[in-house]
Amino acid sequence: MPPPPEPTDFLLDGHSPERYERDLVGAVGTVSTRLASCAAPFSGIDHSALRPTVDAVDLDQPLDDTSSALRELDDLYLRDAVYFHHPRYLAHLNCPVVIPAIAADAVASAVNSSLDTWDQSAGGTLIEQRLIGWTCSRLGFDPDRADGIFTSGGTQSNLHALYLAREHALSACGIDRVDALPRLRVFASVDGHFSVRTAARLLGLHPDAVVTIATDPHQRMNAHELRSAIVAARAEGSIPMAVVATAGTTDFGVIDPLRAISDIVHEQPEPVWLHVDAAYGGGLLVSPTRRDLLRGIERAHSTTVDFHKSFFQPVSASAILVRRGEWMDPGRHHADYLNPARMTLAGIPNQVDKSLQTTRRFDALKLWLTLRVMGADAVGELFDRVIELASAAYELLQSDPDFETIAPSDLSTVVFRFVPSAAERLEPELLDAANLAARAALAANAEAMIASTTVDGRTFLKFTLLNPRTTPADIAEVLGLIAEYASAHLPAQPSLAS
Repeated sequence: MPPPPEPTDFLLDGHSPERYERDLVGAVGTVSTRLASCAAPFSGIDHSALRPTVDAVDLDQPLDDTSSALRELDDLYLRDAVYFHHPRYLAHLNCPVVIPAIAADAVASAVNSSLDTWDQSAGGTLIEQRLIGWTCSRLGFDPDRADGIFTSGGTQSNLHALYLAREHALSACGIDRVDALPRLRVFASVDGHFSVRTAARLLGLHPDAVVTIATDPHQRMNAHELRSAIVAARAEGSIPMAVVATAGTTDFGVIDPLRAISDIVHEQPEPVWLHVDAAYGGGLLVSPTRRDLLRGIERAHSTTVDFHKSFFQPVSASAILVRRGEWMDPGRHHADYLNPARMTLAGIPNQVDKSLQTTRRFDALKLWLTLRVMGADAVGELFDRVIELASAAYELLQSDPDFETIAPSDLSTVVFRFVPSAAERLEPELLDAANLAARAALAANAEAMIASTTVDGRTFLKFTLLNPRTTPADIAEVLGLIAEYASAHLPAQPSLAS
């Protein structure tokens, strides 16, 4: 019997290329086998059933070989994982991922660069900077003057943007910082992302600093209401700090009127920061047919783009981009042990002095390899396909008298609910419960994964379509199941039984 391996045997270095290749091939094979046999987006298992299996693992007793651990992992995780690549996964903003990006992730994990300073990443720094410039060009920013940084996701990107907006406002208002801080206000649509409120709390703003702006009948920020809210804030002595427009709201997939909003921001007597949260809609930057939907974004001070949504990249890959590089100065810092000022003066590039993170994974490599293998147009074509699918799903729902829809999406979201013809005789709470029961039944029976939300106090269901392999036939079948499960949850009535 061979002796157990030494701890150093598991280190990835020049002594272990055979183990590295063998274990990675084993991992890929395990996942490939599971993908090939995946018949549903989710097994339907309940957390109470899976927890005892996970809890039974003795973490103080290693298995000593990767193949055994992978077999165990297949039972603990892969068998019951939620698979975003499955065409019946229709729930959240999770996309199937492209193979070049997965290959890049494997490279990034093996080399393990930290994208904070040149002497920890070298070429990785230059690749990230090049991608920042490329994205800025797509936004309509001057790449020679713009800048940005990759982040962990839209929440961090939005936080970073509002931090820069806060510092911008405090330096421009001519008032003592302590006095000005509680007067700062941020204006965002009622359907804007929750991270705007989170950022306001973290930045020490007033509890009521975020002013929510009503939406129009198409669920977009009402520009007239925005202008009135800014005027009212100034009249009461508040300081408008930022406007956050959304290019792809999480619930409805709509794009706020960016041109009208940017006009309002730029007509203000004192500076107001315009941030566009394009975490979802950023994929339009590579769309061969729909780039014009983002017209006006080029006038933003900052923008969030999540590549792990509509660019079909693995989590995580996001970026904050600013139109002028000097606007990132409030976050710059120099540490003698890391990026001393002398290195910057010598022209040695680093990314840490404009990031909220220090150690930072080389997530930009995923996008780089994707663009080098597939090209931007191919990625944009994938996003276009799911937008077209959403339009087809919306038309299908519109033609069915047993479903109610919300205004159509600009992107790939469809919000609807089951409302049978006899609904006027049913309590609204019963309809809410029936729709939620249908959602739960789809997951429990391993048939589909969908999401839910609330509109005007009522429960609605939601498709978030990000899989180009999903077909109208998939949508039609899922809608049939929803009608079946929801009807079964409602009291028997003649009109429902026919």
